[in-house]
Amino acid sequence: MKRLRIATFNLESLDDRPQLQGDFADRVLVLRPQLLRLRADVLCLQEVNARAVSKRGPRELTALDRLLDGTEYQHFHRVVSMNRGGARAADRHNLVILSRLPVIEHCQVWHDLVPPPEYRPVTAQPPALAPEAQEWDRPVLHAVLEAPGGRRLHVVNVHLRAPRAAWLPGQKGEHGRWTSVGGWAEGFFLAAIKRTGQALEARLLVERIFDAEPDALVAVAGDFNCEDRESPLRTIRGDEEDTANGHLAPRVLVPVERSVPESQRFSVIHHGRKVLLDHILASRALLGWFLGAELHNEAVGDEIVSPAAVWASPNSFHAPLVAEFAPPRTG
Repeated sequence: MKRLRIATFNLESLDDRPQLQGDFADRVLVLRPQLLRLRADVLCLQEVNARAVSKRGPRELTALDRLLDGTEYQHFHRVVSMNRGGARAADRHNLVILSRLPVIEHCQVWHDLVPPPEYRPVTAQPPALAPEAQEWDRPVLHAVLEAPGGRRLHVVNVHLRAPRAAWLPGQKGEHGRWTSVGGWAEGFFLAAIKRTGQALEARLLVERIFDAEPDALVAVAGDFNCEDRESPLRTIRGDEEDTANGHLAPRVLVPVERSVPESQRFSVIHHGRKVLLDHILASRALLGWFLGAELHNEAVGDEIVSPAAVWASPNSFHAPLVAEFAPPRTG
C-alpha cells in the first residue's frame, strides 16, 4: 500500500427499521456514492444504529450492512462500540471503525480512565436529594491497526456530546420546551461537563498510547461537536501554548484539516454559519506521513433550515473528511 487514506463521517442516525424502508432506500442512493468517493482505507463512522431482527435476537448493524453491500467496504475489518455493559451494540449512535488494514487489537473506553463526576442538580423538580453520576453518552473506540512497514497505527473514533442542554427532571416538558431559563442553563452546564469529560478521557487514552510508544502513529477522528479553539478540542490536542512545556511537544495532536483552504474548511452549516465540527488529529509521527486533506462539503445542507424545508431528507448534514498519508521513503 503506497498511500493510506483515513476518513471520518457522521452518518446521522443510519437506520433501516421497517417503518423507514422507503427513506432508507433514498439514503443508500445518497450516502453510498459519498463513501465510495472517500476511497478510504480506514473509515471512522458515527451514528450507526442497530436493531434486533427478531424479538430475542442480538442487535445487528443491518443498515450499515445494506449501505456497504456491493462496495469494497463490506469486506473490511470492522470494530463496533458496545453498550454500557459491553454485551451488545447500542440501539442508537454506535461508533464503527472499518479498516482495510488488519486489526491487531481494539477496545472501547467509557469511564475506564475518568469516573463520572458527581453533581447534585439545583433546579430539578422534585429537588435532588444527593449528587448524581453524570455519565457520558458514548464511549471512545480505539483500534490498533497493522500499518505499512509493520508499524502500529492507533485509530481513535470519537463522537462528543452536542452542546445541547441535558435533560433535568421537571424542567423540560413536551416538544423540547424548557419550563425555566435556569433549568435550561443548568442542563446546558451539565452537557458541557459531559462533553469535556469525554474529551478528557480521550486525551488520557492518547497519553497511555504515548507512554507505551513515544513515537506512536495516532489518528483521533470523528465528530467533536466543537470548533478549533473550543475547550474539548483543545483538551484532546494538548497544544504547547496550553501546557507551556516544550518537552511535551511530541505529544501534541495536530488537526490535519488546517491544510484545507479556510474558505472550504467546514463540515456543517448551522443556520447559515459554516462550522468545522468534524476533525482528524494526527500525532507528530503520523504528521510526517501526511500528504493532504479533503472536505467533501459541496452538497452539505443547513442542519437547521433543511429539515424544516425538505421532508425526509436522505442526506447527512455532516460532510465527510478524509486525510491521505504515505510512509516516508527510507534508505
